[in-house]
Amino acid sequence: MKSLTSFKNEIPLPIRLFLGKALVFFIAWKIIYGVFFYNSNSLDNVLTTHVADASTFVLNNFSSMSGFEAKTEIFTETFGGELVEYKASAIYHNNYKVLNIADACNGLELLMLYIGFIVCMPSKITRKILYIIIGIILLDITNILRCVGLIYLREYFHAYFDFAHHYLFKLVVYTATFLIWVVYTRKIHLKNESIPV
Repeated sequence: MKSLTSFKNEIPLPIRLFLGKALVFFIAWKIIYGVFFYNSNSLDNVLTTHVADASTFVLNNFSSMSGFEAKTEIFTETFGGELVEYKASAIYHNNYKVLNIADACNGLELLMLYIGFIVCMPSKITRKILYIIIGIILLDITNILRCVGLIYLREYFHAYFDFAHHYLFKLVVYTATFLIWVVYTRKIHLKNESIPV
């Protein structure tokens, strides 16, 4: 027990404060999500529908392709031997399904991870709010472009779809998140020393 206390004391105070805030934020988010959003999935449904609608809008208006339509559908899958129904968005191209966007792909968890980092870092409240708003917009646009890119690959370069879906576009989204964090932390001082960038 003594070694655990001495190990804790070796961790610099700003890092301990950050980790403590992060733990509180994580627990609070899981409770809020579990109580208010898990059963109705209202937040997930809204975000999933938004990503699908925005992706079809971009494809129909800003690409050489057209004829895309987003629909909300009920899907059934077996999890742990039980049949589970859930809502997801599907994007159709000329009445042919080209992409499913499930709640897990709507970017909500990534947005909460991003917001949690901003909230837990020491900074002025106005700066935090500004970066939360800018970050949410940029990450939402990145996620929409990810879906557009996946559809483009499915239509024209199908062989690369799985690789892009599982690796490439995830790397792009997480890199975008990391870069916004880097910009945010440039003006933060811990014990009068800038965080190295």
